[in-house]
Amino acid sequence: MKVSTSEPFQIVYSLLEHEYLGYLFESYVVQRNARGQLTLQHQSVSAKNAPEFADGLDVTDFEIVALTDQIQQDAVIKEFWPKKIATADFFLKVYDPEKGDKALQERISSYVQNRMGQILDRLAGKQVFIMGKDGEPTWHEIAMAPEPASVLFHFRRNDDNTHYFPTIQYQGQRLDFQFKGAVLVCCQPAWMLLDDVIYAFRNDVDGKKLQPFLNKKFIIIPRQVEDSYFQRFVAPLVESFDVHARGFDIRSERYVARPQLTFSDVPSATVITLDEARPRGVRGRAATSLSESGGVATLVQPTEHIHFDLSFRYGDHTVHNSYDKRVCVKLEKNDGSYIFHRLIRNLDVEQDIIRELRQRALEMRNGRAVLEKATAFRWLHSYAEDLERMGFTVQQSTESGKDYFIGAITVQVGITETSDWFDIHGTVRFGDYEIPFIRLRPYILGRRHEFRLPNGQIAIIPEEWFTEYLELFAFSEEHHHSLTLRKHHVALVNDLQNGNLATVTMSRKLERLRGFETVEDKPLPIGFIGQLRPYQKAGYNWLHFVKDYHFGGCLADDMGLGKTVQTLALLQHRKESGESKGAASLLVMPTSLVYNWMSEAQKFTPELRVLIYTGTYRDKNVEQFQDYDLILTSYGIVRLDAEMLKTYQFDYVILDESQAIKNPSSTTSQAVRGLRSRHRLILTGTPVENSTMDLWSQMSFINPGLLGTQAFFRKEFLKPIEKEKDEHKTKRLHTLIKPFILRRHKAQVARELPDKIEHLSYCTMTDEQAQCYEETKSFYRNKILKNIEEHGTANTQFMLLQGLTKLRQIANHPRMADETYEAESGKLREVIRMIRSVVAEGHKVLVFSQFVKHLDIVRASLDEKQIKYAYLDGNTRDRHKEVARFQETEKLRVFLISLKAGGVGLNLTAADYVFILDPWWNPAVEAQAIDRAHRIGQEKTVFTYKFITKSTVEEKILALQNKKIQLVTDLISTDEAIIKSLTKEDIEELLG
Repeated sequence: MKVSTSEPFQIVYSLLEHEYLGYLFESYVVQRNARGQLTLQHQSVSAKNAPEFADGLDVTDFEIVALTDQIQQDAVIKEFWPKKIATADFFLKVYDPEKGDKALQERISSYVQNRMGQILDRLAGKQVFIMGKDGEPTWHEIAMAPEPASVLFHFRRNDDNTHYFPTIQYQGQRLDFQFKGAVLVCCQPAWMLLDDVIYAFRNDVDGKKLQPFLNKKFIIIPRQVEDSYFQRFVAPLVESFDVHARGFDIRSERYVARPQLTFSDVPSATVITLDEARPRGVRGRAATSLSESGGVATLVQPTEHIHFDLSFRYGDHTVHNSYDKRVCVKLEKNDGSYIFHRLIRNLDVEQDIIRELRQRALEMRNGRAVLEKATAFRWLHSYAEDLERMGFTVQQSTESGKDYFIGAITVQVGITETSDWFDIHGTVRFGDYEIPFIRLRPYILGRRHEFRLPNGQIAIIPEEWFTEYLELFAFSEEHHHSLTLRKHHVALVNDLQNGNLATVTMSRKLERLRGFETVEDKPLPIGFIGQLRPYQKAGYNWLHFVKDYHFGGCLADDMGLGKTVQTLALLQHRKESGESKGAASLLVMPTSLVYNWMSEAQKFTPELRVLIYTGTYRDKNVEQFQDYDLILTSYGIVRLDAEMLKTYQFDYVILDESQAIKNPSSTTSQAVRGLRSRHRLILTGTPVENSTMDLWSQMSFINPGLLGTQAFFRKEFLKPIEKEKDEHKTKRLHTLIKPFILRRHKAQVARELPDKIEHLSYCTMTDEQAQCYEETKSFYRNKILKNIEEHGTANTQFMLLQGLTKLRQIANHPRMADETYEAESGKLREVIRMIRSVVAEGHKVLVFSQFVKHLDIVRASLDEKQIKYAYLDGNTRDRHKEVARFQETEKLRVFLISLKAGGVGLNLTAADYVFILDPWWNPAVEAQAIDRAHRIGQEKTVFTYKFITKSTVEEKILALQNKKIQLVTDLISTDEAIIKSLTKEDIEELLG
């Protein structure tokens, strides 16, 4: 019958006994009559329809209704049997006396008991009934006892056996429950229905402890099972409940809680850690599933771990912190007598200790912490004094696989300067054992933490030593059971001293070197022609500085700032001072730079005797070097003549564009490292082009061992810096190399620079290019000179212009004159090299050519190397768009422009480098190109490079320009005018 919500009604809870599920509650609403009495009109209530009766229900009622829903038989079947099954079939299948599923029965019972306990907790103040056999929910009203009862367990031990029985007290009076029809409506925990009252119990008594006594006076424990019964059953009772005993003693004892930390190692295997404490019963092993752990499982990759277990000593007894009882019982048997020691724990002290450990970064979960082995022993050593002050006993588990040393560990390292290197000496103390410091070398480099002591114990090397002494061991060299360190590692020695990691003894001279800042001013050599700008003079002084300390140096100024002139000044000083002792210096460079160096040497240091050691027909004899001060050669020649060259002891070996040896495994890199010299120097505008490994190769050339082995550098620097973006490693690498690199950017020295600086860059033709040039020159020379003889100079002008143009094209790239030409061009190679340098240094460059065809060849090469560029020639429609793109796009650093198209109307102040690929007669045309970058608004110095192919018409035109400078400057403005101005002698010179 439906209950009307417009009339008074009452929610009630009715207790019934299910054949299989035991005692259950159901929820009902019952209509009241006019006198307020309950009627027989009632209706079942569930979570679905409870909102209809919301006016008569409180929050607790809604909770109880939801719980009663969960224990109805249909809900239980759905919870535990995913497939569809009839109710009768389910219970027959699961609860069959012979074939039933006992495990499933236990799970269902636990599920129902849990919810019954929650319902009973909420029934105070509610109307509760026993359901009639006809289903009447209000058949017989029962009450909820307002207070919990208490249970006292009794034991009577005599000569033959022990009697065991409980008594119940309620409000100070004994409650007689045996043989009174009492029933346990819930066992976990116990709730008893007795004389129409339902009683709860203090201390969450398990109903199974009362069930046997509902209809029995006592249980008899035979003497033969007494030991196991006392241990397994009586001890837990004494621990949790009030027990009255005769025939054995129960002693309540209080002691000072003394903390104890026990550690044990875990094998190198996958470890599962839990974000929630393990439940009691699985403490001694790793949880095997999430359901068992009761929390979130985290899979830790294979590594060695240490378990810390926290326990407390109470008198002679030890209690693990994970134990969840306030009282711990220890059973003692002595001459047939039993004593139950009730140890009353001081939980406040235990919690204080846990807080102290947490403040020291040891987070105990359920009495246990798991740390990686190295971290664990670092923690033990770091807090040894604190643990001792707090009264801890630290011990190793007897079940641990290894015997670990946990005493004091100290290290003392001394570094002493000798004439050639630093001597490293030191000792490590593990308790009473003193070990030479050098014995740790393979352990630190191999990241092996375990060091076996003479007594067989395993000492764990502190984790911080693997950082603090890694570089010392990696950079040092082992000789006859001692360690030495090269002097160029003085920065490392400083760091060790500053970090109180070593005691250092060094000379006053080396002491002055600490900051690498006090650089002595050196006078320029008398034979140096010209002046050095202030920053160049500082660079010259610095080159002396690294040389005086027998270090190798890297001069890494931006392109155009004068690395060449600073180096030449140094070499001139070596000659004048006699410091070179008559030995020549070797300067290695790309082939295209040989004549540039020769030209600069003739200009600034004309007294230097310079030998160009290149070409197929070079004199392969090192004895000739004694007649020179400077040998200019290429990387290719060094590679070919490596065995011969390394027989000579050079004064300096200098590498220009030293990124050529960036690949340490290349034959070029190996060849230059084999050269012998007193000093080494490298010159580069881009010490790092593609990878940090570029730096290792170059630094290893000038200061061998500075950055350790290649394998060490890859592991400790290259991978962390490039793959992991490790800023600490980047700073550390910078610290190590900083003393040996001098790098000035244009912006840093801008005040010392004029507005414009012009350079001539000489290029050497490739063999194939030179052959093509000679053949074409011979053809035109014979033809032109014959025509002059027969018809005069005036009638040979067109033929001369045609021939000179063809030769100019070949000097640039033979493909401009012959599309079938497939070999390389020396000028293109040098142009691309310098473009890459400019781009790598973060600058922008304008590249001008008179020939669109030449620009096309450059474009193809840039495309191949994936260098972005803007482009402008006479056919470009939207000139201003291309200009704006170059000016405003940060990463667009190259602009290819034809001279005719770019001569007027362009403002390209974003560029601070200008390359003239094919200089010609009229400087005014080139000046217009340079002015595209050097205009109003340009705040940077503009560097101009004119590319001249050596031994070609380009070089000879340059010589004629210097001879006829006034004519060229004042009068000549067209090619025709140029040709007209040439005499027969000029033409013979050009075609000579």
